[in-house]
Amino acid sequence: MHFTKLVPNVFYTNIKDGLTMFVDCLEFTIAHEEFTSQSPFCVIDKNGLQMMLFESKEYAAQHSPEFRLVTNNIEEVYAKVSATHPQLLHPNLSQITLRPWGAREFALMDHQVGVIIQQW
Repeated sequence: MHFTKLVPNVFYTNIKDGLTMFVDCLEFTIAHEEFTSQSPFCVIDKNGLQMMLFESKEYAAQHSPEFRLVTNNIEEVYAKVSATHPQLLHPNLSQITLRPWGAREFALMDHQVGVIIQQW
């Protein structure tokens, strides 16, 4: 078997929260959108990474995903995110921190999703 990509589905009560996190803050682009459909959704993309964001109160109540984004320059990512979207910094990991397993990390959190930014 050969796979070329993993594309997770992420459910939000309000899809605008996901757009703030991933498009405004982390600079993903919207590759496809159907915001006016009965079940609003979009595909977001950055450097070949993709996710599908859905608006669904029912599924959002059942799912609170957490993702790791690995970078080679955590200082650059932290500087940009903390300057533009400090409200998204997770209170338990709001600074770049060397973790016991050897990775440097900080975290973001919106109403639905946790995102850990990591550099080995």
